[in-house]
Amino acid sequence: MGTGNRLKHQGVPEPLSHAQIAKLKRKAGLPVDDVPETKKRKAQNGKPSAKPSSKLNGKTNGKPNGNKDVKPKSGKPVKPLPPQNGRAVKSKAKKALPEPELDLDDMSDGVGGGFSDDDDMSDLGEEGRLGDDFLGSDDDDSVYDSDAEGERKAMFSEDEDDSDRDAEERLTAANIAGLSRKLDQERAEDEAADEAEMQATMQTNIDVPHVLEDGTEDPQSKALLAPDLQLLRQRISDTIRVLDDFANLSEKGTSRSEYTAQLLKDICAYYGYSEFLAEKLLNLFPPREALAFFDANETPRPVVIRTNTLKTSRRELASALINRGVTLEPVGKWSKVGLQVFETNVPLGATPEYLAGQYLIQAGSSFLPCMALAPQEGERILDMASAPGGKTTYLAAMMKNTGCIFANDPSKTRSRGLIGNIHRLGVRNVIVCNYDARDFPKVMGGFDRVLLDAPCTGTGVIAKDPSVKTNKTEKDFMTIPHTQKQLLLGAIDSVNHAGTGGIIVYSTCSVAVEENEMVVQYALKKRPNVRLVSTDIPFGKEGFTAYQGKTFDKSLNLTRRFYPHTLNMDGFFVAKFHKIGPTPASLLKDRVEHKSNTEQMEVFDKTPIAADARVAAQTGETDDFGGFDDDEDAEYIQRAKKNAMRKRGLDPKALNKPKGETASKGDKSQAKAKANPVNGSKPKTKTKA
Repeated sequence: MGTGNRLKHQGVPEPLSHAQIAKLKRKAGLPVDDVPETKKRKAQNGKPSAKPSSKLNGKTNGKPNGNKDVKPKSGKPVKPLPPQNGRAVKSKAKKALPEPELDLDDMSDGVGGGFSDDDDMSDLGEEGRLGDDFLGSDDDDSVYDSDAEGERKAMFSEDEDDSDRDAEERLTAANIAGLSRKLDQERAEDEAADEAEMQATMQTNIDVPHVLEDGTEDPQSKALLAPDLQLLRQRISDTIRVLDDFANLSEKGTSRSEYTAQLLKDICAYYGYSEFLAEKLLNLFPPREALAFFDANETPRPVVIRTNTLKTSRRELASALINRGVTLEPVGKWSKVGLQVFETNVPLGATPEYLAGQYLIQAGSSFLPCMALAPQEGERILDMASAPGGKTTYLAAMMKNTGCIFANDPSKTRSRGLIGNIHRLGVRNVIVCNYDARDFPKVMGGFDRVLLDAPCTGTGVIAKDPSVKTNKTEKDFMTIPHTQKQLLLGAIDSVNHAGTGGIIVYSTCSVAVEENEMVVQYALKKRPNVRLVSTDIPFGKEGFTAYQGKTFDKSLNLTRRFYPHTLNMDGFFVAKFHKIGPTPASLLKDRVEHKSNTEQMEVFDKTPIAADARVAAQTGETDDFGGFDDDEDAEYIQRAKKNAMRKRGLDPKALNKPKGETASKGDKSQAKAKANPVNGSKPKTKTKA
């Protein structure tokens, strides 16, 4: 490109003078030698000439200068300012050093001196370039260095209030590391302040929570009002928090028993338990875990089905049910036959697979006793309380329809459902019987394994039966454990200790210690020929070895407890015994003698009944009861006969007909039969000889 029109008119800038160089050094904070003052020169054509600016970057009025090499009059090359931290030096507004007042004559809109229209740049060659040492010194100390110590100016317009030193420190690697440490320290201080504030807030809110009732309210008026569930829940949470850290959070002059009593009262009001049962369950766990147990009892357990491996596999069953719109997954790694159902579009009790006997709706906790019993093929098994048949059919599937299972249940009504499930699932090795399980050793013995899922109070299945919260009393926790102890002794006596068996599994769907550990402890005491062994169940909590001052056998840690709030299944207890020898005859003799003694204690009145006055006169006794009413007794007897005839399918009205009438009708029928012989034969007539 050629020379611009403006450059042609302005001409070549004049070289810098010593006064201008000294001025630049002063601005840069460098030492300056004394320079004689020079008179101001007037620019050509009557225009004032301006002093050169500190920016010499090879541009004139914002345009590139066509002269590559420009030298001042001194002949020394001009040194460019060194870059600061790898960046080009830029002009900044400086407030620290005020600019000297300049005359208007010294101002120019370009770099260097004024330009005239008559100046010709054609004569400017390589000699006209500014030298590198245009500042008048070859010493490096005379050149501005950004790293040199001394007063530094602000680098950016927004940092005008900061010193140049602070701005420069931000641009060096060392200062960046220091700044990072400073930021980390500030962040740590902020976090510490936040933590202190949170602790102060928590201390303010929880320092002395007031959860105990003052007793100023009228109890009668309070009983008429419905409880505020939200306030009850908050108070329960605050009480548990106080009990967790009683030394720091309790009110002065209060005892732990007061908070426990308040918590028990609130739980009864919030969850609807009787005070007796709530206290019994609360004593089983720490306060916070007890709250989780009560919450778990308010939510239903997931629906679980068991695959009948006698007819199908779990994979095939899952595929068939998924095609019907059922959302399910395996119940867990601990079971190979269980499926947990989350959602279904069809009733699980009416699918073709259910009717074909491919699965049974059964709680996951009911798998555990069968897994602990672990029956083998070809063995003789006794299920002492088998209805409705979930465990019995599972045992049959584990034995692959081999051996023999005696399914006993004392209730005939419940036995009907047991028989129905046995037929539907295709089980062929089960014999159903109806006996009192306590007397089963007399009926039959010599079993390889016995399963006793004893009847209980049901404190582990409150989610299924909420009526347990209120209908179980202290009497139930005395009578039911007594029955369980008798059943367990009968199960032990029914097992043959020889061979591959000798296993007894005792289980309940209760979490009460009275029905679990105490019953097992009683059996160990009464039957020294049994030992507790591992249940081989890979999960669950160990049984209690001590409870409320009572100490049990150390082997009770082999038993297993299952809670709804930890495993999301019904509360359950499983204990596994191994019979190592026959029951001592002395124990059995004591049992027989005890029974015979009770029979002898019963008094029977064997005196003959006085049917008439003659018998009474012979015995010399009088009828203190006023005698018998024969007419009234005949009415009861007649009614009983009619009922008996109905059961046999006969017409009870036949009893109302008199005997003479029935006899005459019989004679007439016989005479008619004689008059009308069968097959056209002639009637026989007697002839006189």
